Amino acid sequence: MFFILYYIVAITVLVLHFTGILARYNLEWIVLVLAVTVFPAVIYL
Repeated sequence: MFFILYYIVAITVLVLHFTGILARYNLEWIVLVLAVTVFPAVIYL
């Protein structure tokens, strides 16, 4: 269940990043936070 929610959030953040919405509202740091959270998820698997 956690992985499904994680992927939904990740896809949403990527779509918002590539459409420029995150840059418009100065929220690009969310992409960096998402990138940092990938490593524990991969190690957990």
